[in-house]
Amino acid sequence: MSKSVTITRSGHIAIVKFDRKERLNAFDHALVAEMIEAGKSFQDDFETRAIIVTGADNAFSSGADLKARDYTKDMSPVEARHMRSAGVRLCRIWEDLPQVTIAAINGLAVGAGVAFAIALDWRVMDNDAYFFVPEVRHGWNIQWGTMPRLVSLVGPARAKQASLLCERMTAAEALDWGLVDRVSEPQQAVAGAMKLAERIAEFDPVPVRMIKEAINAAAGANFRAASFGDADQNILSGFYADMRAKKETEGS
Repeated sequence: MSKSVTITRSGHIAIVKFDRKERLNAFDHALVAEMIEAGKSFQDDFETRAIIVTGADNAFSSGADLKARDYTKDMSPVEARHMRSAGVRLCRIWEDLPQVTIAAINGLAVGAGVAFAIALDWRVMDNDAYFFVPEVRHGWNIQWGTMPRLVSLVGPARAKQASLLCERMTAAEALDWGLVDRVSEPQQAVAGAMKLAERIAEFDPVPVRMIKEAINAAAGANFRAASFGDADQNILSGFYADMRAKKETEGS
């Protein structure tokens, strides 16, 4: 499909693999765009019943690529705002797909990798993998519509721990908290996800799609209201980070 995203199919199951082959599979603007297009390709797909999404062989994703060129510097304010909202669109497109979506997580899922994974229906994680949400350490807010999804999964107190303490979360802890649904042996997350996908593929897709839509509507009724401004907040937090860096430079 693209240089970083491949889609393979087996009956009613699709496996989407994204692999930048660098920087532990970090999301840059190109990868986000490619995954948006991959998600869109399933919107009118009436044959696929379950979709497994996985990253490169050594990592699900190390998050946003901090060394990627900031294309927004050359854009108008309205274009820059649209670009900074790409992660929100990515997660929303995948969250709204009619098929059951399953993240197969190996290695690590950091920042944006966590945000994308929890936008899917289920998560299967290798027992030697971990989650890590480091944004506050860098002086950033958490965006991509992450916070309402995180609170829905683990509750407000644990959402604060996950997003404010900047601590790695093991697969066992993530399972205990309800952030993942299955834990697998190392390098077996895709196989574990396949078991769930095969079970779903056995069922009539119409009631499956209706039930998924009903659950998403009930659980996520306020998701957009709770996160509509997180891309704008990212611009603001970036401004403060730049100001702090400038003051530290001037003071040294």
